[in-house]
Amino acid sequence: MPPQQPQLGSLAIQAPSLAPKTVHVSASTCHDLSLFKDLLKEYRRLDDSITMRLNRTTAQFRDRDRLGLGKGSVEDEACTQIWRELVANWKRRTEIVDYCVGVVDQSMEGKRMALDAETEDPAAQRRIQGALYADEVKRNQVHNELVVEQIVRKRSLDAFRSRCKYFEPPLTDADARKWWDAARAGR
Repeated sequence: MPPQQPQLGSLAIQAPSLAPKTVHVSASTCHDLSLFKDLLKEYRRLDDSITMRLNRTTAQFRDRDRLGLGKGSVEDEACTQIWRELVANWKRRTEIVDYCVGVVDQSMEGKRMALDAETEDPAAQRRIQGALYADEVKRNQVHNELVVEQIVRKRSLDAFRSRCKYFEPPLTDADARKWWDAARAGR
């Protein structure tokens, strides 16, 4: 049984709109590699535009500060906001990839069992073997996205650290600390 299907939230962080859309990832999303990669590409927009987002967020908090609505250092507030967005995005992408790994693994297991059960018909065996091979290719592609995620997170963290040199997630936020340590270690 694959992991529970993630119901992933708003894409408004990457592309703000008046009507944010909710993305529901299903097994068919995982089996359609083009759709799967397009979905991850959308979720990687925040990482791809981190410098611009830092600039905009800093300007937004500077404006709030000028109006007397600021709660602390403009730079600290902007860094904290962007960090929250990054972590939320990294979590969503990881959920998608993990879910799809489970879906493809389950599909492969079903085909292996069918192959073991099919002893009489060589044509059926070849057909099942072909489908199993196609799933192996999908599985490798999905697993490759884990490596891409490491690279994207590391690059985003480097850009983030260049602007937020003194930022550290609060010790009380264990989840943010976990992502911080993982990104710094390149995982």
